[in-house]
Amino acid sequence: MDIQERLTAFALLGAAWVMWLLVGLSVICMAIMLERIYFFIVTRDDIDKLRQDLLAHLKKGKVREAHKRMQQSRSFEAMLAVAALESAEDGAEAANERMQGEQQIARVHMERNLAFLGTVGNNAPFVGLLGTVIGIIRAFHSLDESEGKVTAGLMADIGEALVATAIGILVALPAVATFNYFQRLIKTRLARGAALGSHVLSHLLSERTQTQQPEAAE
Repeated sequence: MDIQERLTAFALLGAAWVMWLLVGLSVICMAIMLERIYFFIVTRDDIDKLRQDLLAHLKKGKVREAHKRMQQSRSFEAMLAVAALESAEDGAEAANERMQGEQQIARVHMERNLAFLGTVGNNAPFVGLLGTVIGIIRAFHSLDESEGKVTAGLMADIGEALVATAIGILVALPAVATFNYFQRLIKTRLARGAALGSHVLSHLLSERTQTQQPEAAE
């Protein structure tokens, strides 16, 4: 038996396994979506209020109070500000480096399991297409066995082929949509965190300038 005969024999087993594979992938995707939604909900905060509190403390020179206020938040935006505040004594450059490192860590945490969503979203239609090809092969085999007559088995194979494609698309659409949404959400949160951190860096730079001015006057 050559490779073509082996593949044909495999195709004649049917595309039911392909559809069950797609169903399994959709269940995993749904679990990831729900977990990520919960994760982003519990790590969100009122960023405008955080920003106002941070600026109020920094204007008064109360770096410790600002640090304490940021630590009260579970958001990743506050985490970046905390990283900058913890390096305040080392200067603006050190604070910026620390904040950049925390930003990468925050990105890794927020992007967890999203690669699976993206992979399924991009490839589920092709898996469905594989089921379609298998269904068409079975349909031609049924047509050959019936000597060109349209039978119930032939129609069932054609229906199985079409259903496989439909399931592949149905699995891909929500996976792609949620993947894109989470990516935009991550980008927004990192940008907000960088904005909070920039307030800290601006405060540190202004403090250094004020310290250097009396020295220059002397």
